[in-house]
Amino acid sequence: MKPALLFYCQHSVGLGHLMRSYALCDRLAERFRVTLIAGGQLPTDIPPPAGVEIVALPPLGVNGSNGFGSTDPRYTTERAWDIRLHRILNTVRDVKPRVVLVELYPFGRAKFTREIVPLLGAADDAFKACSLRDILVSGDPRRDDRARKLADAHLDAILVHADPRFARLEETFKPPTPLSVPVHYTGFVTGRDRGDERPRGDHVVISAGGGRVGRPLLEEAIERLNGTPMRMIAGPLMPEEDFEALRKRAPRNVELIRSVPDLAAELKQAAASISQCGYNTALDLVRTRVPALVVPYATPEEDEQTRRALRLQELGLVRVSDHVEPDLLHHEPAPAVLDLDGAATTRDLLYELIA
Repeated sequence: MKPALLFYCQHSVGLGHLMRSYALCDRLAERFRVTLIAGGQLPTDIPPPAGVEIVALPPLGVNGSNGFGSTDPRYTTERAWDIRLHRILNTVRDVKPRVVLVELYPFGRAKFTREIVPLLGAADDAFKACSLRDILVSGDPRRDDRARKLADAHLDAILVHADPRFARLEETFKPPTPLSVPVHYTGFVTGRDRGDERPRGDHVVISAGGGRVGRPLLEEAIERLNGTPMRMIAGPLMPEEDFEALRKRAPRNVELIRSVPDLAAELKQAAASISQCGYNTALDLVRTRVPALVVPYATPEEDEQTRRALRLQELGLVRVSDHVEPDLLHHEPAPAVLDLDGAATTRDLLYELIA
């Protein structure tokens, strides 16, 4: 029988963390019996990977103007917390995992310490690891040291889903005392290549990840690419009022849709792409070699996308701007020289680590 693996993922603003977790679970299921605990709002039109059991928690995350809290009107925030912890501990008891994989924590998701630490404690006999993206948001040494202490206390390994030639953990994680827990680089995690090769069309794909903060980018594309055929993917988490405003504004040359199950398949058929620069979108741009302009999502607290975008531009893979510039779409992307087999490497590495 395959060993049991329990994967905890909490997404909040967008879908990037969940999509990367889906891609990992898809390959992990080849060697493990995988259960995914999902703590954010699940998109109804993006199916989870086959052969993976999903345990959906009452979702917590960005809750409109109220900030953080329950996104399900049936539960108050405190009631959601109570149900979540009960469901998590029951799942650990039932699954009896040989491996526990926790997405991002303790390098992020500090609000969820109240349920993640009990999860790790309940799975006392399991091999416990963090699933971590390529680049973290810039932190401060005190916050990094808190994360370092938690990692050393509760984890057996950190799996960084990046090519170390592109990004290394110590570049954006700088605690005063170095980590003791081993760090492994897996390569970048991407979805499976569906192999559906078709000629490129004459349209530009405009996408904004989950869509919760994507309306300004899509509106600017409508304004700046006047008359250009566009296939505009709003994102499953875009607020309904934003989607409706875009629908009313979109001219005849714009096809506006909510979401697609596979962005890479869309990009293979496009003449060009305009998007933000989240982890998953960036890798879809790289592997499809579509001429791409990226407009990174950035705030004073969030610089991860900007860092990734500038590194990709240095490799000749994308063009970067802080607004939509149609002239930047006319370039030939360089061939990718990055390790994109991170999902399969993670599968094999975890299997070897528990052997």
